[in-house]
Amino acid sequence: MLIKDVTTALEELAPLAYAEDFDNVGLLTGSPDQEVTGIMVTLDTLEEVVDEALEKNCNLIVSFHPIIFSGLKRLNGSNYVERTVLKAIKNDIAIYAIHTALDNHFKGVNDMICEKLNLQNRRVLVPQQSTIKKLLTFVPKAAANEVREALFAVGAGSIGNYDNCSFNVNGSGSFKGNEDSNPVIGKKGETHFEEETQIGITFPKHLEKAVLNALFKAHPYEEVAYELTSLENNNQHIGIGMLGELPEEVEEKTFLEEVKQVFGPGCIRHSALLNKPVKKVAVLGGSGSFAIENAKRAGADIFLTADLKYHDFYKAEGILVLADIGHYESEQYTKNLLSSYLKKKFANFAIVLSNTDTNPIKYF
Repeated sequence: MLIKDVTTALEELAPLAYAEDFDNVGLLTGSPDQEVTGIMVTLDTLEEVVDEALEKNCNLIVSFHPIIFSGLKRLNGSNYVERTVLKAIKNDIAIYAIHTALDNHFKGVNDMICEKLNLQNRRVLVPQQSTIKKLLTFVPKAAANEVREALFAVGAGSIGNYDNCSFNVNGSGSFKGNEDSNPVIGKKGETHFEEETQIGITFPKHLEKAVLNALFKAHPYEEVAYELTSLENNNQHIGIGMLGELPEEVEEKTFLEEVKQVFGPGCIRHSALLNKPVKKVAVLGGSGSFAIENAKRAGADIFLTADLKYHDFYKAEGILVLADIGHYESEQYTKNLLSSYLKKKFANFAIVLSNTDTNPIKYF
């Protein structure tokens, strides 16, 4: 098995097209054509993790966080990032980071938090914009079904719980080929009118290449007429953070105690308690202060996230409780999610969970 086999599987789970623009995801070190001896899954890639991978004969590290986040101007071992990358390269260890691609997946980081808290009726808290594309193409009426089926086969036309969705309009198309043309229908140099079907179909943006390849392969014309646009419609399955509901209302302190038991933070920093029951819960693993207003608008009773600053807590404004449960703590179960997924995909291959504690924050 090659590294590209593993990365292809990971990108089926969380396409890199949905990673945030600021992020650095994908294969950070190593060749996609390198043979895999073993896979180690971790939240962070540090020198100690590379050492552990070597010890356990794993030459591919699948990491949630990218060790290379901003550009490296030199590699001389002057800081922990450079030392980690140097050690990985010297020992032919490949590093793959998935980060916000998995953050934005419906069954990703935040769904895992909801699962641990037994939250129901889950939906995305901050939908990602412009993740849906629309294709309009014009096909001879006799070939419309073949082209539609080819587009459906690669995933186009899926909307929520429905597949094979399209809109079709019959009309008359015209064209005239020049001397260099080779028309399938009609003659070069003559204007031809053909009964055509306009097919309108939507698809998630990560499928664009596959959809266009299918269109060009199935379409009978020498020159394929089509339009491609990005839509502003919210994608109900792509976005960061999640909103869910507890099976029954509980007191704020009871809920926070449960969170402490499940995620094990040294402490939970929170805004003033409101002395009202908790039912609707917003979650966002990692740094989530940017989504406070989203949690308020969604009607959350409490928002669990991390890395809140002093003034962020004022933004609760007596509307909800803000609770900082720690960056590492909120994302710690992500490596279990990745490990379980890879074990299902590669059942007979060595996939190891890292035992290295990569949490840089300690509590006294």
